[in-house]
Amino acid sequence: MTPQHIELVKSTVPVLRENGVALTQYFYNRMLNNNPDLKNVFNMDHQSSGRQPRALAAAVLAYAEHIENPSVLAKAIEHITTKHVSLNIQADQYAIVGENLLHSISEVLDVPFESELIAAWKEAYLQLADILINVEKAKYDGLATQEGGWKGWREFEITALENTETGKKFTLKAKDGQSLPAAEASQYISVKVQVPNHNIQQPQQFTFATAQNNTEYQIEVKPVETATEYSVANILLESYKVGDSLEVTAPLKG
Repeated sequence: MTPQHIELVKSTVPVLRENGVALTQYFYNRMLNNNPDLKNVFNMDHQSSGRQPRALAAAVLAYAEHIENPSVLAKAIEHITTKHVSLNIQADQYAIVGENLLHSISEVLDVPFESELIAAWKEAYLQLADILINVEKAKYDGLATQEGGWKGWREFEITALENTETGKKFTLKAKDGQSLPAAEASQYISVKVQVPNHNIQQPQQFTFATAQNNTEYQIEVKPVETATEYSVANILLESYKVGDSLEVTAPLKG
């Protein structure tokens, strides 16, 4: 990035502090309307609650504030890329995100898309996307090469259900019959379910309460009181039974 690009991006910091969430809400609505297949990737509960737009607004602001030295954000980048890998975010999806983010900045700030400001943000986004894609590739490769490991989604079967005081414990085994990576307590997996009455799937992360062996995983699922029809936890509790299949990503450390 040129010094002029950096100054232009930093000039938007006050606006991002004031209106960042409005911008990211607009962005998500725009992107999901233009690319409805991405509703299978993004948790719609987190969209409706505002959790995801708030998280993205904070990340965009932090990036703009430290645009000349993104290495300052190493801890945040580690967190973001781990979450992305747990949801099987792919490199080619960054182009879709970038296009919609740039158009959103242009439309929300009422700045011509051909302006120098949007050109500066394009360079900033390309820089960030390159960092994230490379970190995520290394994480995917690491998951695939560990014993029993895999990258992306893997089909599992629910082999047992047990009522608990707060919900249900689900026992999951890989349908291919192969071993799994052992996991520590506090590591997590993503689980993807089919949403009833909708032609979309929804992912959510579940943290292991105890260490897991290399033959099966167990997660406890608790109902969500203020959930929407897209709530993965409630769909699991109400619609899934022993013998049903779902998709799972490999364990990661939060």
